[in-house]
Amino acid sequence: MFIKKLTHVGLILCLCSVFTCVASDEKREAEFATDIQKTLNVGHAVWLEAEKKKFLGLYTDTAKNPRQGVIILLHDTGGNPNQQAIIKSLRTFFPEHHWATLSLQMPVREESAPVQDYYALFHEAKMRLLSGVKFAKTEKAEKIVVIGYGLGGLMASYSLTEKNEDVNALVTISLPVPETSDVTAQTLQFIPKLTLPMLDIYGALDVSNVLSSARERQVAGKTNAHYRQVKLDNEGHLYLHDDGLLVKRIYSWIEKVTGVNETKLPPKEQSKPVK
Repeated sequence: MFIKKLTHVGLILCLCSVFTCVASDEKREAEFATDIQKTLNVGHAVWLEAEKKKFLGLYTDTAKNPRQGVIILLHDTGGNPNQQAIIKSLRTFFPEHHWATLSLQMPVREESAPVQDYYALFHEAKMRLLSGVKFAKTEKAEKIVVIGYGLGGLMASYSLTEKNEDVNALVTISLPVPETSDVTAQTLQFIPKLTLPMLDIYGALDVSNVLSSARERQVAGKTNAHYRQVKLDNEGHLYLHDDGLLVKRIYSWIEKVTGVNETKLPPKEQSKPVK
């Protein structure tokens, strides 16, 4: 256990030694929050706290009972809890299908910052995700699933390498592996350390650091019997042509791995053998 924790600490130190450790851009977050709340018409704003810093979340409860659980959403680089089009689509789709959603504002850098400047924010991202999990538990969520898009998926993978009994599954959409050699080796270590079911879904026309690392991610996932990788044909990073296929694929996988389909069946039907 001590060695495992030491390794995890080592990853944090490596990331912070390559990039100067900084905090999220609070001014930019405040601007996001102001703009979102002016036009928000689905769900409502909740203010969460991590390490004495408040941040925005958008919580949308289920439209119908029963509620199967809460899905926590983490946006891509420099985004926000209502990011078009992936996060907003997920945030509004699942509540219509018995899953509440909690979309979190992840730490951001200034607008012109390159993506590598975000790696120093991983610890802050982890604390925010854990705060989101705590909120979901206060909402009496029986199941909790984390979905991360782009950098949000990388932040989620990093954050969940230490076992978390409250999280039941992880979905990463267009999971990037940075093309900087030192960071590549570190981030590919996140996947084998995950013990929960993981869906690694990406587009056939995705960005380069998603496509070039697909095979390596698949190899890294072989240590996890519940890891699955899915490629969507003719889709790029924004999934503009899938006609809802991305969301439907994620939904069906979550229903399967969390076992909620079984709970919906009457007792007699549950005992029938699958043909």
